[in-house]
Amino acid sequence: MFKALLLAMLAALVSVQAIAQESAEGEEGKPTVAYVSLVPALVGNFGSGPKLKFYKADVSLRVTGAEAQAKVEHHEPLIRNQLVMLFSQQTEEGLSAPDAKEALRQEALKQVQQVLATEEGEPLVEDLLFNNLILQR
Repeated sequence: MFKALLLAMLAALVSVQAIAQESAEGEEGKPTVAYVSLVPALVGNFGSGPKLKFYKADVSLRVTGAEAQAKVEHHEPLIRNQLVMLFSQQTEEGLSAPDAKEALRQEALKQVQQVLATEEGEPLVEDLLFNNLILQR
């Protein structure tokens, strides 16, 4: 009796895990898309001159699959460092252009992908989004 109950519980557990795995993969067995937010926001100064200029960037990274998400989260300190260095190198003139934020977003994505390609052998991040980008000049 005890063995039968134990086997029934084990079978139920296995089926729950299979359902969870299927739902994690999404429809048709495709991995799901996840957004990894870099929390807290990146804050620092940029430019040169006597007056300090500050930025605050809320950044999310789009990845596909739980494995890619885990790898990106593991390398978050390195990603944050790369982005802080990129933002601090910006100039006020460079960020004043009409399409400057989009150019900065594309460069940030490129650098994040390069860091992950170096560390993991593949870029993993499909897109980088600014949830909020504030520049105080």
